[in-house]
Amino acid sequence: MARDTPIITGYYRYTDIWFEWHQVLPNQEDARPLKAILAHDSLVHPDHPLHVDGVEGVQMFLGTFDSGEARLLFSSAQVDYIRYWLHAMHLTKDIIPLPYSDCLLTESNIRTVSPVVYADGGSVRTALKNIEKDNKRLKGSNSVVKTRRQLFERVRSFWGEKTGVWCALDFEAWERDHSLLTEFGWHLVGWKDGNEVREFGHLIVDEHQGYTNGTYVPECRNHYNFGKSEIVKKAAFKTRIFDLFKQLSEYGPVFLVFHDNYQDIKYLKSPAVGLPLDGLSYILPDAMPDKGLFVVDTSDLFAGLEGSETRRGLDRVCNHLQISSQNFHNAGNDAYYTLEAMVSMAAGDPLDTQRENRWPNRTESRGVKVTFRPHEEDSDYSDEEGIVPPIAGYNTQELPVVLE
Repeated sequence: MARDTPIITGYYRYTDIWFEWHQVLPNQEDARPLKAILAHDSLVHPDHPLHVDGVEGVQMFLGTFDSGEARLLFSSAQVDYIRYWLHAMHLTKDIIPLPYSDCLLTESNIRTVSPVVYADGGSVRTALKNIEKDNKRLKGSNSVVKTRRQLFERVRSFWGEKTGVWCALDFEAWERDHSLLTEFGWHLVGWKDGNEVREFGHLIVDEHQGYTNGTYVPECRNHYNFGKSEIVKKAAFKTRIFDLFKQLSEYGPVFLVFHDNYQDIKYLKSPAVGLPLDGLSYILPDAMPDKGLFVVDTSDLFAGLEGSETRRGLDRVCNHLQISSQNFHNAGNDAYYTLEAMVSMAAGDPLDTQRENRWPNRTESRGVKVTFRPHEEDSDYSDEEGIVPPIAGYNTQELPVVLE
């Protein structure tokens, strides 16, 4: 397994490094110090050479593959540093060779990679057992669930880089004619020069105030929870949305966050707004981009976390994520809660760990689906889709979520 080859950036499976690397060293006297520096309790010590300032324990990586299975990883930089450190500390006679290049996983082998932190050796051991258990469960899942799980981890990885901007958008329309837009809400978090920027707001179309809902969906336009709603004319309504997108483009990569995106994107492209959305992509790239416009859907993220083929309404998602919320079907509120739901998931632990922490011992023995209790499912509908008959001229076919 060992060979002195040029360094290629990538990752190694933890199991390959821990169980195999020491066995194939040309000088077996080097095996003992290598095993010692890789031991669980050693890895998490603050004096360990892989220790990262500000991190309690060890930072490693979790990778997911095309099959949906996960593996605990070391980066190639960590592996390389270990061998040089051992030699510098006179613990090995020579710099030990790198693992075989066949053991190196590159971007072509891995769907997503995100950092994980373990505070103590017991946590590392437990993580390995849980990863193996979840991989076995996953074998009973279908491709839709696997795709959503991969999307979840990619969003976690991108969010962790704290760059670009994530902006949740929501429209409300008159329930009897969806071409009459009545409200628009937004909630964004972005980074400029390393500083976090947060903004949210709610617009009401003045000319359409007489078109009220209440038959199919609640009428909540006057119940914005996060400040004062702005009443604007139709022309200003359109201009404000264009100005918002111009502002977003200044951050670099733009992630538009929706809960069930199809209807809202249709509104953005409709004559009432007329936003071109050039280059809009439903596919997230393999690595954080420098620019571009991408769709992220919290209904898909939560379905991945829940292990389900079925999407849930925003109110149920907030309920299950324990996000305090009220007055849905106000565009400003829905945008605010959508981003809060995304951040709650994206800023959390890896999917399987997060699922178990949120709902302990509630995952089906065969598969990765959470079983919710009856009182947790006591929630009203939250989305207009599927409740009102489709408006003539609109295609209600759901867009698929795919990854490259």
